[in-house]
Amino acid sequence: MKQKLFVLLALFVVASMVLAACKPAPVVEKPPYDEVKFAPIKVEAPDCEYGGEFKSIEAVDESTVKFTLCYPDPAFPSKLAFSVFSIQDTGYLNYFTGDSVKMSDKPNGTGPYFVKEWVRGDHITYEANPNYWGEKAKIKTVIFRWSEQSAQRLLELQSGTADGIDNPAPEDFAAIQGDSNLKLYPRPALNIFYIGFNNTYPPFDNEKVRQAVAMGIDRQRIVDQYYPTGSSVADNFVPPPFNPGYSPSIKWYDYSIDEAKKLLAEAGYPDGFEVTLSFRNVVRGYLPTPDKVAQEIQAQLAEIGITVKIEEMESATFIDATSAGQEDLYLLGWGADYPDATNFFDYHFANDNNKQFGTLFPDIVTEIKAAASLSDPVARQQHYDKVNELIKLHVPMIPVAHGGSATAFKANVEGAHSSPLSNEVFSVMNNGAAQLVWMQNGEPSSLWCSDETDGETLRACEQVYEALLSYKVGGVEVQAGLAEKWEPNADLTEWTFTLRKGVTFHNGVAFDAGDVVSTFVAQWDAASPNHVGRTATFEYFGAFFGSFLNAPKP
Repeated sequence: MKQKLFVLLALFVVASMVLAACKPAPVVEKPPYDEVKFAPIKVEAPDCEYGGEFKSIEAVDESTVKFTLCYPDPAFPSKLAFSVFSIQDTGYLNYFTGDSVKMSDKPNGTGPYFVKEWVRGDHITYEANPNYWGEKAKIKTVIFRWSEQSAQRLLELQSGTADGIDNPAPEDFAAIQGDSNLKLYPRPALNIFYIGFNNTYPPFDNEKVRQAVAMGIDRQRIVDQYYPTGSSVADNFVPPPFNPGYSPSIKWYDYSIDEAKKLLAEAGYPDGFEVTLSFRNVVRGYLPTPDKVAQEIQAQLAEIGITVKIEEMESATFIDATSAGQEDLYLLGWGADYPDATNFFDYHFANDNNKQFGTLFPDIVTEIKAAASLSDPVARQQHYDKVNELIKLHVPMIPVAHGGSATAFKANVEGAHSSPLSNEVFSVMNNGAAQLVWMQNGEPSSLWCSDETDGETLRACEQVYEALLSYKVGGVEVQAGLAEKWEPNADLTEWTFTLRKGVTFHNGVAFDAGDVVSTFVAQWDAASPNHVGRTATFEYFGAFFGSFLNAPKP
């Protein structure tokens, strides 16, 4: 009998060893924490009076997550597909207390690539994830490099040291299209470049001053001189394809030096004033030549008596400063994260966490929030028409251009593309080699993006992490991601997601519904020990879903 038990025990040990050997090895080091075992969990606001969209988030079972909202949200799937809401392993999140800087040293996602190394100031090396649940990456190694100089990026593409580049200069489009070794991929102009004001700083606390500056900017000249084919002068903050959202009948102020001077005099500045215009010299689809446009605006405002000092700032510092409300006049822009007007309006003009324009305008906020909760496009448009009227009246910013842009690749790169959301996917590309080099405009700020807004940073994260839903490659349609299906109730206040099974994080830990709850609660709940990020601002969450739970009282 003992001999039989010994044999059975030996067989069990051998079988366990075989199973362990068959389990895929983690591709990144697992920190010294205990894996968090799944248990049903529900995090809930006591009521909806706190001002946010979320009423509760519940891990019903290992493969089911339910979001209950305080009001209907027809754009909810599009929002959840955005990479800022990519899912993180609960234990990993707890171990690093949600600190984006610490998590960036050893990124841990579920995506088709993992980070082999990040040499600050030089490059990021991605390696294909052999344990990926979906279609495996076609190229083993992808290297991200960066240069703010479009001429440098093009030179590297032409010389063969890069396989693809972002935002070639407008004047280089024709040369790329005329080179049989290269291919240009135009990107639709789902963006806005604007001149921003902070209304808490004099003289921009005066509405007439902001209106005068709006009349003193020749937007058509800026587009004609500094933008490529496919660009247009902006009359609204949202691009024309956004319907509801765009109001074709509402036109921006006409350019008039005389009217601008007259209004400045009425505001108490007959002799003008001095001001600093801040910007970052980083090429974007919405602003292809930042330094030249800054100089053009300086010259135009001089014509109405405003003396402008130009201040160039480092990219991350600039973004943090504008978001915190520390810059009174600046150049900035926005590219679509998802195809709905809420992405433009809610983030910028109804978001307490984004202080770039100073004090919010209550009448604009009221109309934006009313539109966001409606599913009927006609009813939404009526509110958005009012929003566009009020933006013209209050002038929190000057809409200048919807900028055409592009990516460019070697002609032999199969699957190369540009995305209207600037979230190009490198796992679908194949150049017939073991390595592909991509050059973008700037270095990422971090490699965990829950608390980031910069496009260069988001694209870097998107190769590693995945959200519940995703966007079609090169498009804007929402499709399955870590959730294989999703279903709302009739009034769009409950959304239930069924998760994929067999997904693991790069550190080998299994993905489950608890990870979804933990990831969202780290952003939603200001009292969570993981509500840290890089700046603890979590702008996108606030813009998309309103106030934080347990937010400190002002």
